[in-house]
Formats: sequence, structure tokens, C-alpha cells
Amino acid sequence: MTDQTSTVGEERDYDEYRVIQDLGGWKRSHHCNQLTSANLGEEVTLMGWVQFRRDHGGLIFIDLRDREGLTQTVFSPEVAPEAHERAHAIRIEYVCALRGIVRARPEGMANPGMATGEIEVYVTDWKLLNTSDTPPFPIEDRVDAAEMLRLKYRYLDLRRPRLAKNLILRNKAAQSVRRYLDGLGFLEIETPVLTKSTPEGARDFLVPSRMSQGMFYALPQSPQIFKQLLMVSGLDRYFQIVKCFRDEDLRADRQPEFTQIDIEMSFPDEEQVMGMAEGLVRTLFSETIGAQLPASFPRMTYKQAMDEYGSDKPDVRFELRLADVKDIFAGGGFKVFANAPCLKAMRVPGGLELSRKEIDDYTEFVKIYGAQGLAWIKVKEDGEWQSPIVKFFSDDEKAKLAERLGMVPGDIVFFQAAPEDVTNASLGNLRLKVGERFGLIDEKAFAPLWVTDFPLLEYDAEDKRWVAKHHPFTSPQPGQMDTIASDPAGALARAYDLVLNGSEIGGGSIRIHTPAAQKAMFQALGIADDEAEEKFGFLIEALKFGAPPHGGIAFGLDRIIMILTGAKSIRDVIAFPKTQKATCLMTDAPNVVAKKQLRELGIALREKPQDAPAAEQTHEKKNEA
Repeated sequence: MTDQTSTVGEERDYDEYRVIQDLGGWKRSHHCNQLTSANLGEEVTLMGWVQFRRDHGGLIFIDLRDREGLTQTVFSPEVAPEAHERAHAIRIEYVCALRGIVRARPEGMANPGMATGEIEVYVTDWKLLNTSDTPPFPIEDRVDAAEMLRLKYRYLDLRRPRLAKNLILRNKAAQSVRRYLDGLGFLEIETPVLTKSTPEGARDFLVPSRMSQGMFYALPQSPQIFKQLLMVSGLDRYFQIVKCFRDEDLRADRQPEFTQIDIEMSFPDEEQVMGMAEGLVRTLFSETIGAQLPASFPRMTYKQAMDEYGSDKPDVRFELRLADVKDIFAGGGFKVFANAPCLKAMRVPGGLELSRKEIDDYTEFVKIYGAQGLAWIKVKEDGEWQSPIVKFFSDDEKAKLAERLGMVPGDIVFFQAAPEDVTNASLGNLRLKVGERFGLIDEKAFAPLWVTDFPLLEYDAEDKRWVAKHHPFTSPQPGQMDTIASDPAGALARAYDLVLNGSEIGGGSIRIHTPAAQKAMFQALGIADDEAEEKFGFLIEALKFGAPPHGGIAFGLDRIIMILTGAKSIRDVIAFPKTQKATCLMTDAPNVVAKKQLRELGIALREKPQDAPAAEQTHEKKNEA
């Protein structure tokens, strides 16, 4: 049994084993996941942290850990009496340097689950490099400590093998990206972090300027305008693995600061950008986890994705689809269906086994997406339909519905009657939940998909104006620039998203590259000339000087690493992430600053409300998650 509680002082005078201040010429010969039977008889030097300590009376076993893995080491009184005697002082998470001889483990004692499971190192000498307090949670993958505690001690959390492996793979992925793009002639160029606030869909993080009081920089939501300017500069092919910042609500795959693989190229069409991007993703998956993606990625239009999957990032690893059935019930006796602005159905084979409680849970689930409820029909084994709504259907409606959906005994059919956005969101997300429930999703599969032909604009009902579906620099499809003003709903963009397993991992477009076309786009968005000049004047000016046709794509590196590692949260693939409330529990950021700093910036803060006692504010801050 691992001894994780006793301290040096219980058995030894600590001064006898003082921590050394230098390595005394010792050099690490191998990492802790490297030694095999090929190293038998070699003298080696390992350095790392004590994962486990087992004292068997005569022999003391220490599992030494570094970022690569574990090696079992043995302290024997017969091999090195003095080293063995001193080893009684070792405790978990102590930092040690061990020197010894590689031996084969005794017959029957090999551990096939470890890369070093065939060998052990008999220690001849060792040095104590540092002691450790008892960690607030075990440094191992099977840990049930609360995430907030692990985030507070993130430097300890990162010692856990799974998280360490995630960051090692992340580095491997970044190097793969660089090699691939360098081989295609792309230049890695840095763009500014302190820039101008421009509307790009989310709130900016603002940085006050001391030298220009009352003025603010913004942290970039993306390098979009700068990479376009690099194309105007004639640099032809650019990329950057870059930090981006968006002040928006967080979720499992979103952080306030995230990393993009940002790419732009001159003189391309969609096929060239998409072909380059496919090659990048195939190379990345092959070189990191050995996965072979298809030689050509399938494509689907935005309209088909929304019609059949209720999402512009459909997970195509399983076949459940939505069907429009509004025409079947138009003018019928069931007014909820007959008068619905949008009516779709989803047939689930084998769904007859769902309990009423599960159906009720699904009904509550779709309400998250604005639905008022969830209608359903079960097809019993004898072919009878079971549902509270069947009595309102005519025989003709039943026959048409059964034929369109292919209904057979054992099925359940779910219906949503609501505005189109609510119908798509509720049934589209229910599709994913049902897919998990019935084990329809192959978790080991990778299903990339291009989604194309996006609308150029979408209507913002709250602000009562048209806004860009992607961003205002996306070019409309050929021949549509002149019709944007007269038919904004019908305009399609030269945009493309790469979806993988239901996650959008990349998105891009061919850009507008003439000042006249860019001004026309701003006008379609309701941006007046003076406002466009104030916010984007430098870009419009640049387009006057022979800007080449250009386009590109940006990948979310964090999301890609999530898929590669199978992580459930983006926080597991970022070294020092924020909580769901965008706070860092380890450094206690954000936090107050000195009044002197605020005066230098010309900033005065409003008084906090008197009905929020300091103790309550402290309590809220500690529980932000």
C-alpha cells in the first residue's frame, strides 16, 4: 500500500537529508518512460517526482514520474545500504535524482500496462532535490477532486499524466501545422495584440491607454483585417498560431482567450483554400494520433444541413435525420401542426423502448432551446400507433406520414412545431442526445464535413437590421453583389466551414478585395459611410492600392486538440484556462488594481452598491464556476 501520509520528521532528523542546491554534476540520462529490456545492465540517472512509495520491510519501491511516464525503482540494503537507509525519508511528490542499474523484473512481476513494465532500476545513489507538502489532491488520473480545487492548484493538476499528455500532443500538433504550411510556402507572421476596436460579432476586451487617456486599445477577436492587409502587402501566403480574445459567455468548448491556426493566401478560389485545409487536417491527425482521414472530405450545403440535421455543424457519424412534414398536416384537423410556422419530425428506430420518464426528460430538454413541448408517436410491435395526438390525425395524414418517414414497429417519432430556428435547435440537439442514448455514435470515428453556401446575411430581429453571417469582409457568390440590397435574404456567401464530429473546427471565406464592393457590403449592413470610415477606413484605403483577390481559413486549435484527445472540456487542453465565469482561480484574476494605476489611466470607478457586503462579494468570487 502506498505511504502518502508520513513525513520525514517522523523517522529522521530532517537536517540529515538537506535538499541539495545543485545537481553536483549529475545529468539525467533517460526520461521515466524510456527504459526497456534493451537497457538491461546499464547505469542510468533519472530525475522526477515520487508518484508512489511502498516499503516492504526490506526493499523500498519508488515509482518515479516525469512528464513522459513512470519507472519503478528499488532501494535494496544488499545493493546500496546507505542509499537504502536514507530512502526512508522519501515521500510522495518529493523531487529526486536517482542513479542505479537497470535490471529485469522478477519472473511473473512484469507490468504490460507500463512502457517500462519489463524493468526496474536498483538505486545505488540518490539526491533529494526538493521536498513537498501533501498535495490537496492525488496526482493521478483517477482523481475525484472538484474542478475548482484543481484549477486553483493548476500547476499540480498539470502533473497528472492525462493532462500532461494533452499538452504534449498539443505541442506535437502545433509543430505539425508549422511543418505542413512551411512546406507550402506560407510565412509565419505576427500581428498586433493591441489594436483598434472593430465590430466582429462579440464584445471586445478593452485596454485603456495611459499615453492617450480616454482612449482604448482592443485585444483582437481575430487577426482578420491584419491578414487581409498582409495580402495587400504582397506577402502572398501567411499563417499564424495566434491568441484571440472574445468577451462572451463561456461553455465547454469556449474560453475568453483561445488559439487559432490563422491562414490567408492570395489569388485562390474556394477549391484551393479547401484543398490546402484538407491536407493540413489529414496531416495533423496522421502525425499526432495516427488517424487516417478520407482522401476527400464530403460536402453539404448550409440549407441541407439545417433541413436534415437542424444544425450548421452536423455530426454525420450517425444517420438520424429530420424531415419536413408541414405539408402533410396543412389544413388538417390538428391545429397545433396545421398552423405551425415550421413542422419537422425525427424517426428513431428502436425508440419504442423509451420510458415515459425519458420522454418527459426530453420534453424538458428541448425547452432549453425555446420549444414549448415535444410531441411523439410510438409504433408498437403490432403496428398500432400510441400517442395522445394520434386521435387528431386523418387516415390520409397517417398514411403519408408513415410513408415519408418509413415508420415501422419499434419506432418512436418526435415532432416539433415552432418557428424554424426553434424547431431546428430543439430537434437538432435532441438528435445528438438520442444518438448518445441509443449508442448510435461511433466515438472512435472521425467524420469531417465541409458545409458550404452559407447565407451572406442574416436578419437580427432584436436590432431590426441585416448582419453578416460570418463577417462583413466575406465576398458574396459571383453575380450577387448587385442584388444584395434588393434581395439580402437570397444572397449566398463564398464561405465554407469545416465540421468534425459535430464541432466546427474551422471556417473561412473568399474576401471582398475592392473598395467599391466593400462599401456596398457596409451599406447592405446599414453601416453609413462616415461610420465605415471611422471603423474600417484604413482597410478601405488599403483596398484602393491594388489589393489581390484573397481568401483563407482559421482553425480552432483548442477544439481540434479536444477531438484528438477525447477531452470533454476545452479546459483540459489549455495549460492555464479560465472558469466558466472567465476567472483564474490560481492567480485570482481579474482583480482590483491600485488607485495610482487608475489615476495614471485617467479612470475613476463607480462606488460599489452598499447592499453588497464585502463578505458576500468574496463568497461569490470563490464560487465562480
